Amino acid sequence: MRKYDAVIAGYICVDLIPTFKSNIQVSEVSDLLRPGKLVEIAGMESTLGGVVANTGMAMKKFSKQVYLNGLIGSDFIGVIARAALDKYELSEGIRTVNGVGTAFGLVIAPPGVDRMFLEAPGCSELFDVEHINYEAVADSRLFHFGYPPLLHKFYRQKGKQLIALFKKINDLGVVTSLDFSLPDADSESGRVNWLEILKKTLPYTDIFAPSLEEALKMIFPYEYTIIEAEDGDFVDKVPLDLIKELGETLVAYGANIVLIKAAHRGVFLWTGDVASVNKKNTLHLSPAEWNNRQLWCNAYPVAEEKVKSTSGAGDTAVAAFLTAILNGESPGAAMKYAAVAGRNNLYCNDVYREMADWAAMTKELKRVANDVRNVTDLIISAASNSNC
Repeated sequence: MRKYDAVIAGYICVDLIPTFKSNIQVSEVSDLLRPGKLVEIAGMESTLGGVVANTGMAMKKFSKQVYLNGLIGSDFIGVIARAALDKYELSEGIRTVNGVGTAFGLVIAPPGVDRMFLEAPGCSELFDVEHINYEAVADSRLFHFGYPPLLHKFYRQKGKQLIALFKKINDLGVVTSLDFSLPDADSESGRVNWLEILKKTLPYTDIFAPSLEEALKMIFPYEYTIIEAEDGDFVDKVPLDLIKELGETLVAYGANIVLIKAAHRGVFLWTGDVASVNKKNTLHLSPAEWNNRQLWCNAYPVAEEKVKSTSGAGDTAVAAFLTAILNGESPGAAMKYAAVAGRNNLYCNDVYREMADWAAMTKELKRVANDVRNVTDLIISAASNSNC
């Protein structure tokens, strides 16, 4: 028995979310952000954000013992963060540093349009391998790390620290898990060769859980640029055969389990041989169920009138997926938990207080049917429909 089910390390911030009045009708965020324009809002929400808080709080809500590992500043935003962490009894592994502000994000999400982020990495730029609590990691079943594009020390020098970190955790016999954020094309991280970094990191990565947009930008940057330039929703424009090639490529690079989050298109799963994961003796995945799978799970329907926030939905989906894996669930069940948790996140401003717990999600999964299909069958079906 280990003390923690999971250590979640990396990027933590405070999200500041303007609450827009319901009568605001826009088709693009740019309709609001025009010089000289004044927009009256209903208020401002402040919540913990970043992979450490989002995934950590959700996993605790799902009854897992978690240890959060990150940095906050001693500024006013840091005081907000510390108070929230103390409230949820999650501040044990969060260190306060002086002289640099806490990371924060301004989340602009008016009704009916995709959200926009203004992100200040703050003291997370200082976070490096020396801030990882390896004693806590060694006493955990799983190590989940997130948002390298916002953590300068982990992408500089060709990702030297990221690669070294995952090799060290892998050697400790702890299951490794990696999540990402979208690199800003105009920032230092946007000029990094992420493909080469991932090629050297994924051999030590048991679970890789990027979004579709993130994965495409890093692995197939040329295709990403073409798709991004086209009109319409990015996720809708990515062809299924390209998603399939993406998943297969990530497994070929060394990841044992690849979960790609595709928003309203659901989640996609690719796996290799999970024997190396089971050798660590912290998970017990059935080889017959988990080996060499390619699956798609449809998104759960969203009641638009219940949506409160779109921030953190991907992190919550990953939290549910990891919890299901820790519980020994099948691939299909783990994907369903991820899909329903990501949907439920939309109905919450405070994930820990408002989120449905594991028992409630399990009950819903038994009540509401949802597709889990082979990716190849899905591609054949899509091709058949297009020929009609």
